[in-house]
This record gives sequence, structure tokens and C-alpha cells, in this order.
Amino acid sequence: MLSALAAALLIAGQSSLPVATVNAPRAAMHLWVARSERSHELGLMERTHLDPTQGMIFVFGRNNERYFWMKDTLMPLDMVFIEHDGLVRAVFSRVPVLAPGTPDSAIPLIHASAQYVVELGAGEALRLGIVAGEKLAIPSLPK
Repeated sequence: MLSALAAALLIAGQSSLPVATVNAPRAAMHLWVARSERSHELGLMERTHLDPTQGMIFVFGRNNERYFWMKDTLMPLDMVFIEHDGLVRAVFSRVPVLAPGTPDSAIPLIHASAQYVVELGAGEALRLGIVAGEKLAIPSLPK
């Protein structure tokens, strides 16, 4: 029998990605772990729903300026940029959905220094108490 989280992941089409739990100030987040270039490219594209505390953590080799966009993303998101030591560098709240067919050159880039970027449903970062300057304990993430 599948756990509720495993069932939700299967429904979400992300069953091939491992899941990690990261504690935020007000609740634990359950995040798909995106390490590969392909999983970074796909991210949460085509998603229309995320349960509360559900999202994705993008893992990079080291701190660097990271650029994200909302191409083919069907729901507004919060983007949390986190440095190697768990310091939340920036939170972009309620990043809006773009009109279908928006040319790549017209898609705004969201960026900040980070080793990890967490994407959550719009409004979740604030609800979970995640703000710039907060420190999150990033556990050893599954491969």
C-alpha cells in the first residue's frame, strides 16, 4: 500500500524523483529533489496544483547566481533561493504565470545567489515562515 505522499507523487508524474523533507519554521516541506540538468529544465512545468508544503528543491554543485523563469509553468509559484549554509538569500513570492506562447526572450528571469532553489505553491513561503535571512537546515539530499 502506498503512503499518501507516495500516491500524490505518482499522480503528480514526479515518481522518478526522490523526495526529501526540509523543515521550515512552521512546518516540514516535502520536496522532489531535482539534481540533473533534465530535471532542472522540467521543474514544475505543466503542473496545475501543489498540495500545501509540497514542492521541488533544485540542487546545484555550489553557490552561484541562479536564474529561473516561469516557462510553461501553469500555476503561480514562490521561489526560495538558499545558499550552501542554509541561509535564505531571497524569496520571490507569487511569481505569476505567463500567457501561453510568450516568446522565450520576453520571459522575465528571477535570480539570486544560491546552491538550492525551492519552488512552492504561491503563498506557501510566507505561510511556512520562510523569509530572507532565515536559516534552514538542508539535510543530506537523496541522489
